[in-house]
Amino acid sequence: MAVRPPSNDDDKPDAVDFGIAAMDAHLEGADLTFPATADEIVQALGDPEVDYDPSGNAVALSTVLEHVDRDRFDSRQELLDVLHPEFESLRRSSGGVVSWLKSLFPG
Repeated sequence: MAVRPPSNDDDKPDAVDFGIAAMDAHLEGADLTFPATADEIVQALGDPEVDYDPSGNAVALSTVLEHVDRDRFDSRQELLDVLHPEFESLRRSSGGVVSWLKSLFPG
């Protein structure tokens, strides 16, 4: 997922990646082949902090992987599909729709 930040600051990117979009960005260019275990994924990516909401709240990849019920992923898409509900759960618990809407229309 991604959301556009306020348009009054030209120094920031046009969109803020979070959840699966942020995770996919970490996977791009990584020296990682599938199938891969959770440990191999964390090691290849360096256990990045992945933003899970548009406010920039983040969680370590290893923490998210501890909450899923599998340790091996046959493809990149399978990894993203399995992680998606975890990122969504974190996003909802961080303030939900109201916080998300406020991030779209600041001040």
